[in-house]
Amino acid sequence: LSGASTMAFVPQSISQGSSALKMAASTDGSDRRSFVGQTASAAAAASIAVATGGVPVPAEAAASMMWEQVKVPFEDTIYDIDFDSADHGYLVGARGAFAETNDGGKTWEARSFSNLDPDEEVTYRFQVASFKDGEGWVLGKPTLLLHTKDSGKSWERIPLSPKLPGEPSSIYALGPSKAEMTTSSGAIYVTENAGRNWKAQVKETIDATLNRISSSGVSGASYFTGSIINQVRDDDGAYLAVSSRGNFFLTWEPGQDFWIPHNRGTPRRIQNMGFVEGDINKGLWMTLNGGKVFVSPKEPDLTKDSFDFQEANIKTGGYGVTDVAYRNDKEVWAVGGSNTMYVSQDAGKTFNFDKSANNIPGNLYNVKFFKKFGNMGWALGSNGLLLRYRG
Repeated sequence: LSGASTMAFVPQSISQGSSALKMAASTDGSDRRSFVGQTASAAAAASIAVATGGVPVPAEAAASMMWEQVKVPFEDTIYDIDFDSADHGYLVGARGAFAETNDGGKTWEARSFSNLDPDEEVTYRFQVASFKDGEGWVLGKPTLLLHTKDSGKSWERIPLSPKLPGEPSSIYALGPSKAEMTTSSGAIYVTENAGRNWKAQVKETIDATLNRISSSGVSGASYFTGSIINQVRDDDGAYLAVSSRGNFFLTWEPGQDFWIPHNRGTPRRIQNMGFVEGDINKGLWMTLNGGKVFVSPKEPDLTKDSFDFQEANIKTGGYGVTDVAYRNDKEVWAVGGSNTMYVSQDAGKTFNFDKSANNIPGNLYNVKFFKKFGNMGWALGSNGLLLRYRG
């Protein structure tokens, strides 16, 4: 792949319009969310009373409120956030939403590319941002890959071959001029020269693997056609992906030639999956339709068709859980529809309601903690919602 044009980064003073991807809350959404919170809080209060032998505390008092909203200069859905230092970071979102912070996320300023006119820029949905030591990558749809070597002062557009299997789905900054990119067909590529060339890490796409090998032990894997979603990478380069139908999942570790399929172990559709504390050897978590959360034991056997997932005790009232993140080995957060939030203090066995976003309309899609930067936490959602963990 050959050179790219350099694009200057300039401040944008006018806030962008509302996103077409906003999810409107139903008229009874707030009442239902309140009911979920009161139910979960009441349960927590009752358990405290039983344990102490005292009078149950009010349900509202039992619910935590560990997050605070941070203003951003647009009202579009926020998809990702990343930092290359404790103070400097970027967030990306729908309709070309792009913002920068230089004070650890306390304030955000909208940015725009000088050689993209506003009508063109709003057509992009920036979904992934990844930074490491001043070098950063941003991935958007329609397919657009941007790269910076100077912490975002200038950017270049990286051309990608139209012959790529699937669409680019994630990008991870790994060091000077080095990054790892995945596609919706399960391809994994590494570049060591800032995107001019990419080297394949997997020998064939997921559908080719599943249709070549005997996969009769994995429901839905035989004669598989389609794509994968929710690809995530652990700290050591292992990957986890969910089939687009949500009926099975796959794992891959560095050095393996192919992805390995696994049963979901439940008739419910998989919503999302991830790693316990960012490490595949510490286990996997899985969210299912209907607001269910499951966690696997540590050191799962990745050669087996099925995992021994254990269901967490979480009362969501039917709201879907969109993401889960481990702040440490005990504190775990789950977020979901209608801006519901839940916290576990026992490594994901039991979750209680957190009312931080209870009165804010919309949906939460992503929750992240940055251990290398003081374990700061962020929750992202629709309508330009950004929440900062305060504990």
